[in-house]
Amino acid sequence: MIYPEIEWAGLRARHEALIRQLSQSLVDAATRQKAQKEAAHLSELLSAYDEALHLEKELEGVRIQLALSQDHELKQLFEEEAHDLESRLKAALGSLDVVLYPPDEEDNRSVFLEIRAGTGGQEAALFAADLARMYMLYAQQKGWHPSILSESSTDLKGYREVVLNIEGKQVYGHLKHEIGVHRVQRVPRTESSGRIHTSTVTVAVFPEADESAINFDPTEVSIDVFRAGGAGGQHVNKTESAVRVTHIPTGIVVICQDDRSQHKNKAKALKVLQARLSAFHKEKAVSEQSQLRREMVGSGERAEKVRTYNYPQNRVTDHQVELTLNKLDRVMEGDFDEIAEALMRKERESRKQRHI
Repeated sequence: MIYPEIEWAGLRARHEALIRQLSQSLVDAATRQKAQKEAAHLSELLSAYDEALHLEKELEGVRIQLALSQDHELKQLFEEEAHDLESRLKAALGSLDVVLYPPDEEDNRSVFLEIRAGTGGQEAALFAADLARMYMLYAQQKGWHPSILSESSTDLKGYREVVLNIEGKQVYGHLKHEIGVHRVQRVPRTESSGRIHTSTVTVAVFPEADESAINFDPTEVSIDVFRAGGAGGQHVNKTESAVRVTHIPTGIVVICQDDRSQHKNKAKALKVLQARLSAFHKEKAVSEQSQLRREMVGSGERAEKVRTYNYPQNRVTDHQVELTLNKLDRVMEGDFDEIAEALMRKERESRKQRHI
């Protein structure tokens, strides 16, 4: 029986009552809008439940036939059918869970992803560049649109800091669990003795803010323009196209230099500021004393980690779900779905437990 604790008959009766209500011409606009929203949710919920219930009954019938059958070939066919129905039922139950225990509304948003070198000097900066490349490759494989908004490079082509903008559907839902300290164990390029070093990189992820949700007073924002550094040829160094936006009350600073147009960089920087302010106010609501950056990425010390990348053993371990994969080389090429899916499954289970 699927979720016997839920009054499915009552939900079906409620849906039918809403449909009758919506068919009446005298319903006012506000009531109609509210009823339409509830009816749409119940329709989706009941449809997912009916699909799962149908597959459960089918599977039960096939299992009975499998137990009664004496014919070897028939038993084999029933086993194959049962296996197929089990897979379909698992998928249907997953879909039902998503409707019953919906994810955060922000999960569907694009993100700003910030990567900073932590403990480890040049090696940490080099790994920050490797991590940025991994996220860019993963984004491309998912059909998203990644770009670099700003970067602070080292002479070895590492990143002291880099900010990515990844646009697409369900980006935040897939990447929000990246927040925290990422630890790498490998022999650095700068190490002549072949000794393995441990370094850290911190990651922060901000969903793009709803532009109507967070408004800031323009008088509280300082905007400076300067010549961009890094890649981009002679033009980028001769034109004051880079933009630095500072939100004076909070001290949040955003730099954008990826475009040759000062106006485009300003628009992008203000979008990043809006996302950071949205996250800042959310954290502040939880605790007036919390520091957003510290809450997101910790102190950058080696002991605080969400994931470990062990290059000598080609192993990556996510400590949030205790998942270990012996394919670090493939993960760094963007083969990241197995980790992302495990983290999202854990979140779904947590949501379910909160509702029980």
